[in-house]
Amino acid sequence: MQVPFLSFSYMNQQIKAESLKAFETFFDNQWYILGKKVEEFEKEYAAFSDTKYCAGTSNGLDALYIALRSLGVGNGDEVLVPSNTYIATHIAISNVGAIPVAVEPDYRTYNIDPKKIEEKITKKTKAIIPVHLYGQCCQMDEIMAIAQKHKLYVIEDNAQAHGASYKGKITGSFGNINATSFYPGKNLGALGDAGAVTTNESGLFEMAKMIRNYGSSKKYYNDIVGYNMRLDECQASFLSIKLKYLKEWTKLRLTIAKNYDEKLAGVGDVITPYVNPDSTHVYHLYVIRTKKRDALQEHLAKNGIGTLIHYPVPPHLQKAYASLGLKKGALPIAEEFAETSLSIPMFPGLSDEEQDSVVKAIKSFY
Repeated sequence: MQVPFLSFSYMNQQIKAESLKAFETFFDNQWYILGKKVEEFEKEYAAFSDTKYCAGTSNGLDALYIALRSLGVGNGDEVLVPSNTYIATHIAISNVGAIPVAVEPDYRTYNIDPKKIEEKITKKTKAIIPVHLYGQCCQMDEIMAIAQKHKLYVIEDNAQAHGASYKGKITGSFGNINATSFYPGKNLGALGDAGAVTTNESGLFEMAKMIRNYGSSKKYYNDIVGYNMRLDECQASFLSIKLKYLKEWTKLRLTIAKNYDEKLAGVGDVITPYVNPDSTHVYHLYVIRTKKRDALQEHLAKNGIGTLIHYPVPPHLQKAYASLGLKKGALPIAEEFAETSLSIPMFPGLSDEEQDSVVKAIKSFY
């Protein structure tokens, strides 16, 4: 049986009629950027995130940039970031002129390890960006306590964990200002690029809105040098529709994850995801680890099973960050994860038969 790594078919079928109607309304209204639909979605997503404010943006990278700049993070500042995150988190830091400082992850959860944060803090450190990787919330109480102790800002990168929580508090509500992506493959994904920032601070909200819109809070009057990083009405309409289904789709992800957990337990050297007892996981990705990763991926491909590697090269070993001077061996946990991690099919609509095919193919490898 052919099993894709990702399919939108199940979700798209559920929202097709509503989405076509929403597009027709968008088309007929003849208002395309920063209108009523954006405002409606911002209110809905702020409520979902248990925050006072949300500002829609053009994508997740821009949301991170806006969050950093809203806090005044800039030239020469250092920002602590997970060593094994997607490179976009590093790029946002670089784009405001700051320096990404990598912190190794917890070996079990893959999230930034609070125990390793303080050793990386210097006089130049201005912020911490915890990334809720693969869908599991970071240990935010510990991170916020460290930030408060050292007077640092916190910006959550919530691109992979819409709806996850730590001790009952939802992601995107902990930090001073937080960023997320609505890239189509995310748990809450647009039908194109989109993102947002969330915050409880009105001043940061107003600054974020100005930065995304040419530095303007009133048309043709510009208080700062800003950018064009705006969410459009069409994507906001789609996101409002999909947000209504997110809890249902998350339940389906949890069911799939439980099935994988049970059926892959004890298979070869496969390590299945660990969930911190204080955290919840929404399984943006279901990532297994094995020392035989490359061979297993090849075997699965031959059996029609789609997989991806998140991520094959950690940021410090990318050519883009050669200037940091970190050679192979500098961040061994991130490097090990890059060599052993494999993401297997995980999406709402993945059938029982497809899941069984994935498990059968993995077992046949061993």
